[in-house]
Amino acid sequence: MDLDDLARRLHEFTSSRDWHQFHTPKNLVMALAGEAGELTALFQWLTPDESAKIMDNPETADQVRHEVADTLAYLLRLADVLNIDILAALAEKIDVNERRYPVDLARGTALKYDKLGSKHS
Repeated sequence: MDLDDLARRLHEFTSSRDWHQFHTPKNLVMALAGEAGELTALFQWLTPDESAKIMDNPETADQVRHEVADTLAYLLRLADVLNIDILAALAEKIDVNERRYPVDLARGTALKYDKLGSKHS
């Protein structure tokens, strides 16, 4: 199964329940933000080391997987409603970021692209 298959499955799931009327771009963005917030809450007070080991606990791992899935589901629905080819959009954005963050300037730094020129100053 690939992303297109999942998007089609979500589309069918939504259609069979007559939920398209509720899946406006605004509502989907709000739902996406809510699900991302629920995912964030699982990590909120963890140390970096604890966050790296979050999948070691089976119960917490299930929660993380479900929130990641919910987040992806709303993102796929949003892309469907707005007729965005999500894979093409991501490929294009990677191209943009490769230009913004050339390896020789960006390697090993978290500086934003507009601050990279001053890295070696």
